Amino acid sequence: MKKIALTGSIGMGKSTIAAMFADAGVPVFDADAEVRRLQGPGGALVTAIEARFPGTTRDGAVDREALAARVLGRRDELAALEAIVHPEVARARQRFITEHADAPALLFDIPLLFETGGEAGFDHVVVVSAPTTVQRARVLARPGMTAEKLDSILARQLSDDDKRRGADFIVETGGSLEESRRQVGDILACLGLAPAQ
Repeated sequence: MKKIALTGSIGMGKSTIAAMFADAGVPVFDADAEVRRLQGPGGALVTAIEARFPGTTRDGAVDREALAARVLGRRDELAALEAIVHPEVARARQRFITEHADAPALLFDIPLLFETGGEAGFDHVVVVSAPTTVQRARVLARPGMTAEKLDSILARQLSDDDKRRGADFIVETGGSLEESRRQVGDILACLGLAPAQ
């Protein structure tokens, strides 16, 4: 089984590229989606997060905006949150691997792969990248996003250039969806998982 990590900075198009791998038959583990599930109504992390960050949950779920306001730009607080979240996500990832033990390849969508030193656990790293102007336009179009918030997020992410240097493969998403799909097909073909499109 090939374990492929998919990463890239905010707004680069990771979800779109992950969906293309899934369409090609590669099971995908989405770390962000797992965190949302764990922090959602009745999620396994809600009680622990409320205990450490009082007032950041509501109606049995984490209030993600309140929690973000509590930790963004505060290294110690962010580290405390990660100490709660990361072990549970790691357990979910191991369950995913076990459930798909017969698959020839698995894709793991991990936004902060390099930031957490996780790249060593994978056979290949795919970095999703786009020009800065495209990235900023995509992110600033999101509800509730501001330039200040984006800058705060980017400040704790490795730069796009550094991520590209750590990649085995790069998918450029500044062009058309068809072009991105072709690049995904080329990666799969290179890994012996599917013919090039």
